[in-house]
Amino acid sequence: MRERLTDPALAQILDFCAEEPVERVFLEDVARRRLGRFTALERRGRLTALCHVGANVVPSGSGCAAFADVVLRGRARMFIGAERSVDELWDACASSLPEPREDRPGQPVYELREAPERGGTALREATLDDLDLLLPACAAAHEEELGVDPLARDPTAFRWRTRSQIDERRSWLWVEGTTILFKAEASAWTPDAVQLQQVWCDPDARGRGYARRALSDLCTLLLERVPAVCLFVRRENERALRLYEAVGMRRAGTYRSILL
Repeated sequence: MRERLTDPALAQILDFCAEEPVERVFLEDVARRRLGRFTALERRGRLTALCHVGANVVPSGSGCAAFADVVLRGRARMFIGAERSVDELWDACASSLPEPREDRPGQPVYELREAPERGGTALREATLDDLDLLLPACAAAHEEELGVDPLARDPTAFRWRTRSQIDERRSWLWVEGTTILFKAEASAWTPDAVQLQQVWCDPDARGRGYARRALSDLCTLLLERVPAVCLFVRRENERALRLYEAVGMRRAGTYRSILL
């Protein structure tokens, strides 16, 4: 019996994501929160591939080229996910889309399952009182990672997004005075894993070990709640690679990001 395209049920999505809880953490998080749109390949009631279709196109599984027609009807800004799945889908879509402004194959995915030695920092959850301090830091981290200043593109939407992360208790920081020594957010959170994003510290505070200590404290905090902390990073970002390996993270896969 051949696979067929389907609009998947939540139970099917959760079963599929449970097979690879780190690689598919974003897909599971979005599905649990009833956000976004999904299409899938199904065989005998079981999903063999899944794709989140929106500004971020996130495929997973085998045979992802089958999602090309659905994806091309949308307005994708980025393809991101397991490298093999993105390869399959991008090869089927590339001739109908603009030349990417950036293609990032071979991005290491890291995970941590054992708490590191504590860093002894004043890391804490962000509150709404931190919003005005945190907003430019989040924008700087976004621009460093994606090459676009979100406060120039859509300041209202970015402020709302930053506030939402605080409201959802997905934002942490370590502040001395008005200097952010460390900050990070959770881009996805499921019962099996938390995926971190935009790990950042003030440029004037870099190179002093603050990030390693604070990331150790954040991972320790999160591992009290979930079995794994994960993230992915550009393969040429040697400073970040050293940081993640210094707190005990190990490579668990490879992503590819294509920015349009």
